[in-house]
Amino acid sequence: GSADDMKIGLCGDLKYGRTVHSLLHFLERFHNVQVYLIAPDALKLPDYMISFLKEHNMPYCEVNSIDEVLPELDVLYMTRIQQERFFNEEDYLRLKGCYQLDAKTLALAKPDTPVLHPLPRIDEIKPEIDSAPRAAYFDQVHNGVYIRMAIILALLGIADPVTGKKVLEA
Repeated sequence: GSADDMKIGLCGDLKYGRTVHSLLHFLERFHNVQVYLIAPDALKLPDYMISFLKEHNMPYCEVNSIDEVLPELDVLYMTRIQQERFFNEEDYLRLKGCYQLDAKTLALAKPDTPVLHPLPRIDEIKPEIDSAPRAAYFDQVHNGVYIRMAIILALLGIADPVTGKKVLEA
């Protein structure tokens, strides 16, 4: 389906999460996407990205709790709290477990809400979720292999071994 009219939750490190910022730039192309920004105060989306959302009339809502918005979401995008971004270990240890998706929490979501994650993960998605049909993060990784292959072929000007055509040519 289309991303138009979807409610998408972005959860975790929205301050430093590069994938979150890229995803918001991508979502700007769709209509009526409601973005739920789920983060602790210390890791909220930075002001320049909030300005981007406002400039592009992207409706958003900042919340601290995943439980309160999960039943509304069409897609949940989890991120890891990245230890390497912190200046001191105390702040990291205080925040690292603030969002943990387990079977009990996931039960609050719609039955068809996919769970995405850029990987690697630490403890923000419990392994018990991995076998759930809606756990889409391993598919993400698998599809990423083919996307990277296509990008490399395009950049190097190598023809597709199956079709004989170059990637960016008609």
